[in-house]
Amino acid sequence: MSLLLTFVLLTGLTAGCTPGAARKPITKPVIPKEISRGPGREPRIKVFVVETRTVKEMPLEDYVMGTVAGEMKNWFPREALAAQAILARTYALKFVQEKKHSALNPAAHISTSFEEAQAWNPHNINWRIRQAVRATRGKVAVHNGRFINAWFHGHAGGMTATAKEGLNYEYPEPPYTKVVKSGEGPDAPKDFISWRAVFSKAEVTTALEKLGQSPGDFSAITILERGPSGRATRMRIGNAVVHAATLRTALGSTRMRSTLLTSARVEGDSVIFEGKGFGHGVGMSQWGARELARKGRTAEEIIKYYFKDVDIVKMW
Repeated sequence: MSLLLTFVLLTGLTAGCTPGAARKPITKPVIPKEISRGPGREPRIKVFVVETRTVKEMPLEDYVMGTVAGEMKNWFPREALAAQAILARTYALKFVQEKKHSALNPAAHISTSFEEAQAWNPHNINWRIRQAVRATRGKVAVHNGRFINAWFHGHAGGMTATAKEGLNYEYPEPPYTKVVKSGEGPDAPKDFISWRAVFSKAEVTTALEKLGQSPGDFSAITILERGPSGRATRMRIGNAVVHAATLRTALGSTRMRSTLLTSARVEGDSVIFEGKGFGHGVGMSQWGARELARKGRTAEEIIKYYFKDVDIVKMW
């Protein structure tokens, strides 16, 4: 062995480390006691299946398979599906850790309602999803030893968002969120790339009143502020001032597809929003993950592209 090679191996330069610097050991979070079967063992989770109004107990990995099948196209590349599996697993564990049980049925730990938790569709499970979930078995995303908020969305419209702008997140901005080019390909659905939604003034007024705002008879909409990704944040509609993410939820997140607005105007009795992307824009873009996987990125590389300073750890 040459003196140079000996020096490299001893100093750890092959790993790209600063000489003498030791990487901190990664602390694993604790599996929530409500579903734990002991350290290093796969938990079992009770799921309230909204469609059948029944509670089913199952291994957590079975729940993850149904969630990946509900949240992502089952024909996406395996590494994109694997990234989704890691986030779905993380999401479920953090949900149980914080909420203890489903608000829709306290006898269950989580539900299949995408409005409460994650979409779940076991009928869409195929061999790709099974492979992706098995390949990532027990793996979760953590920051400083804690489960991250495993946010994901369909299409970021070219740029991902902070939690404050995309979700009107009420707590301090997490240290792992990231504004980054989302990288969706040109063959994403056209109504994800750009969209147009028309509401009546009455619909917008009703939505604002549910938020405790009274717009009055308005004839214009003004975007007062935008966030780091370019998404609308504060908007003025007549006498009302509202966060765009809150308004989107009130109007319906499948109609007002995002807050990355290119136009917001009133024409007669109609309110017209135009924009880019589909979803809140925070965390992983699913169509962006597909494109990264097509370019050879692994599941862990995809997650670390969309979240900063996170570790992927194996819990079982």
